[in-house]
Amino acid sequence: MKLRRRTLPLSRALALGLALGLGTAVTGDLQAQPHYTDSGPEPLLANIFNAIEQSHFDLAQQQVDALIKNYPNYRLAYLIRGDLLLARTKTLTRFGEGGGEGSDKVADLRDEAIARLKAYKSKPQADYVPRYLLQMQSDQKYALVVDTQKSRLYLYQNDKGTPRFVADYYITQGKLGADKTKEGDKKTPIGVYHVTSSLPREKVGDFYGAGAFPLNYPNEWDKRMGRNGHGIWLHGTPSDTYSRPPKASDGCVVLTNQDLNAVSKNLQIGLTPVIISNSIEWLSMDDWQKERRSLLGMIDEWRKDWESRNTERYADHYASNFAADGQDKNQWVEQKRKVNAGKEWIKIDTRNISMFRNPGKEDYVVVTFDQEYKSNNLDNTMKKRQYWIKEGGRWKILYEGAA
Repeated sequence: MKLRRRTLPLSRALALGLALGLGTAVTGDLQAQPHYTDSGPEPLLANIFNAIEQSHFDLAQQQVDALIKNYPNYRLAYLIRGDLLLARTKTLTRFGEGGGEGSDKVADLRDEAIARLKAYKSKPQADYVPRYLLQMQSDQKYALVVDTQKSRLYLYQNDKGTPRFVADYYITQGKLGADKTKEGDKKTPIGVYHVTSSLPREKVGDFYGAGAFPLNYPNEWDKRMGRNGHGIWLHGTPSDTYSRPPKASDGCVVLTNQDLNAVSKNLQIGLTPVIISNSIEWLSMDDWQKERRSLLGMIDEWRKDWESRNTERYADHYASNFAADGQDKNQWVEQKRKVNAGKEWIKIDTRNISMFRNPGKEDYVVVTFDQEYKSNNLDNTMKKRQYWIKEGGRWKILYEGAA
């Protein structure tokens, strides 16, 4: 028996019910959007809801069957299939009526569909980049940028210093959203982080799926802001679960196992930046280049003023509440003055610079580079990390130390 056109309430319950969350009808315009990646179920989902909205229920059924074949553990696909099958015998008035799931679970699946289709429909322009990826080190092959509002992770490749889009993936964030401040708040942190290690499935257990990649939360900025907590990871899903709802973790960023396996091939321990944003700010390549050149110039001025041995000019690059080695800024400046008095010359070389801007409400830039220091009586090489903040309209260093 074919599905009948009189079941229009089914299309409203499925397609228009989701459209209420999308803000616009889920119709053919979804298919017209440029694809960043077709690695996930979004294209099939878009086609399914488009077919339902146009009352092409047989086509929708075929596409749901294809979705289940491709993603056997995908609960949302089974829920839609249940609605389509139940509609053969009755008129449906709400999304998920044929799924046999509890109301909370149906709501979770609806939220996931909305998040996936929203992201699929509103792709960023191809010639725009996240503002935060100002410069990657030559040995940083990839960077991850997370948009918690869109439940999306974007993978960028380092193309000779320019970030080039590779793929995007659906993600789950903390149960209570983003902007983590304390242990146990069930939120995902916002900021600039790095992958610190790799934990295989055998070590962490099935709950974390294909494995886990811890991040360095809290970073130095978080600590200064009084934020605490631990155990913020990128990880997968249990083996019997394809994906989790948009807000379901204790603060971690969760991907499907398939997506985590794809992303993990590009992760470098200690190097790969993971920038977590509440809502990504995109820049044109021209604006990105301007901001990048300005910040690189700022770093070069700091380097030259250090070489000049003019302590006042050098110290002016540091924020008023800068502290190092148990010293406040005034004590630190006096120590530098004594050191400079014993120098005949200083030569500073900064290589392999990375710059990542904080995506949160606090304006700072994380700068990491290889520093070679030479003077008449000392040679030293180290990897240094600095946090630059805006103070009095100028960028100044709040923190620096070994990376």
